[in-house]
Amino acid sequence: MLTKAALVNAALDQSIPLARPLKIHEAMRYSLLAGGKRVRPVLCLAACEMVGGDQSLALPMACATEMVHTMSLIHDDLPCMDDDDLRRGLPTSHKKYGEDTAILAGDALLSLSFEHVATRTPSSVSPDRVVRAIAELGSAVGSAGLVAGQIVDIASEGDVDDLEYIHIHKTARLLEAAVVCGAILGGADDESVEKVRRYALRVGLLFQVVDDILDVTRSSEELGKTAGKDLASDKATYPKLLGLDGARRFAAELVGQACEELAGFDPVKAAPLYHFANYIATRQN
Repeated sequence: MLTKAALVNAALDQSIPLARPLKIHEAMRYSLLAGGKRVRPVLCLAACEMVGGDQSLALPMACATEMVHTMSLIHDDLPCMDDDDLRRGLPTSHKKYGEDTAILAGDALLSLSFEHVATRTPSSVSPDRVVRAIAELGSAVGSAGLVAGQIVDIASEGDVDDLEYIHIHKTARLLEAAVVCGAILGGADDESVEKVRRYALRVGLLFQVVDDILDVTRSSEELGKTAGKDLASDKATYPKLLGLDGARRFAAELVGQACEELAGFDPVKAAPLYHFANYIATRQN
């Protein structure tokens, strides 16, 4: 993960030069380069390599998934959404630059993500696969994906069905797109693409279940963001609805289900994805 994340960080740094207008590019870089585990881009590269592709084929898409993810964090932290002051151990974008610039920085990152895939993907990848990958990413972000999760989250009354819908769309869909796009760009057949899709949906949901657990068991300093915020706002979470032990059991089930989807792949090439599922389940921040 550290090796792949370093590769992604270098590519992200090159993707947004400091150009006029300086303030918007500074704001974009501030949030995009603020650290983080680079979960989505690392999974994108791992999926590409698992199906036999070279990581260079998926690197622009890997960067794009992080741009989209960063946009979602900037907008999610706004006062009209989750109203948070801390992200990755730093002041959130609107606290640093103001709400107007934060909104525009998120918009610009979203636009750049698609431009980056369209213009930077190596020509050795067929145009058909590039278009399929772009469509997959777009679906994960819009009203059938991330936006759907956000709007239901705003209006949710806090039942289990709503909670799963929110997390599948708000968190898992983008993670799913990262893995699926990596497989598509790496040359996977349709059956393999659907297997990694099911793997990623479970890992994406697992990511959020563990996030909910950490929110009530770790400090703000350990998490790099405000701890206990969901509890304080009486927001629906898996520990709240299932109990802490029930949430941990659900997480264990998701790990098992995710790993089952990798059974048909070369175990050596699939090893990073096996280990990644376990890493997400046991992470502490």
